[in-house]
Amino acid sequence: MVVLLLGGASAAQAQVSEDPSYRKEFTYGINFNTRGGLIGGVAVRSTHVLDEKWSRFWGVEGVEVKHPKEQRVLNQSSGGSFVYGKSNYLFVLRPSYGMQRVIFRKAPESGVQVNALVGAGPSIGLLMPYYIYYDYTVRENRPGAPVQEDIRSEQYDPMNNSSASRILDRAPIFSGANQTKARIGGHLRGALSFEYGRYRDAVAGIETGFLFELYPKELTILRAQNINDGTLNTKFFPSVYLTLYIGHRS
Repeated sequence: MVVLLLGGASAAQAQVSEDPSYRKEFTYGINFNTRGGLIGGVAVRSTHVLDEKWSRFWGVEGVEVKHPKEQRVLNQSSGGSFVYGKSNYLFVLRPSYGMQRVIFRKAPESGVQVNALVGAGPSIGLLMPYYIYYDYTVRENRPGAPVQEDIRSEQYDPMNNSSASRILDRAPIFSGANQTKARIGGHLRGALSFEYGRYRDAVAGIETGFLFELYPKELTILRAQNINDGTLNTKFFPSVYLTLYIGHRS
């Protein structure tokens, strides 16, 4: 009987030791993905612990999505640069809700904790016009004839702005902000996170996984002469991502 009691006490102690010493976690980080540039975007997340294995979370991610065929061109005469055929920027906000499970729990003040997570939510795509400086100046062949410069800032349209040599530079990024159009889609993600941290109230780690994003219609990022916008662009945006994050627990 004594042995049974001692065994029961040991099991209870083991169960208590597995319980996390925190109930909430807030993290923020920098996102890198195969659809973005050097830095894809930023992310914040709030996690609530349910038990020793499961947590639920909500978060928001903001990223820029680029077309895989984007190609930057340099204008040798002006020194400016632009992305050939780019008609719109695509920025995406991704509110997300999901569940997280502990695969391997680290020791209280050392080691690495491995979590698996799945999340989903709406995707708010923001198509903002990509503006360029285009030279409409008419230059006559008569020597000494006066030249009235006509340089305009406008959304890049390869049908109207067909001469690459007349594209002097890219205009400031928010030149067409007042013409931004919203498109609603959805996304699904699955990932593994690797948490580090020597202190109970601090966390740092890496999350890596895949994301599938879908919209009802194609989102026009690039345009080209004699090519249909729907052929050049897509409504499905799969990507692989990595997020570096830090945060705190309570």
